Amino acid sequence: MKEAIFTQSALDDLEHLRKTDRNRILDAINQHLTADALPETRNRKPLRPNDLSAWELRVGVFRVFYDLDLESAQVIVKAVGWKVHNRLYIRGAEFYL
Repeated sequence: MKEAIFTQSALDDLEHLRKTDRNRILDAINQHLTADALPETRNRKPLRPNDLSAWELRVGVFRVFYDLDLESAQVIVKAVGWKVHNRLYIRGAEFYL
């Protein structure tokens, strides 16, 4: 089992969302990332090289961006945002990967 660690930026991203959305995202992180975050699945995939993170978890319209630290068995959640069509928004501002 892996431990989920949140950066301050990710915590700020979560605070920007409604409580029901936060709970849904946190449940998905618990379910999909703390058990085994490495294999690629339909809702979990590695990203092309970028400045934000190496992996993405899809939770409906929301996206959780994270890195894996295999040595310490940690999932480091770096950002949380949402997509509208092909545009990503983090804290209400459009973000480009």
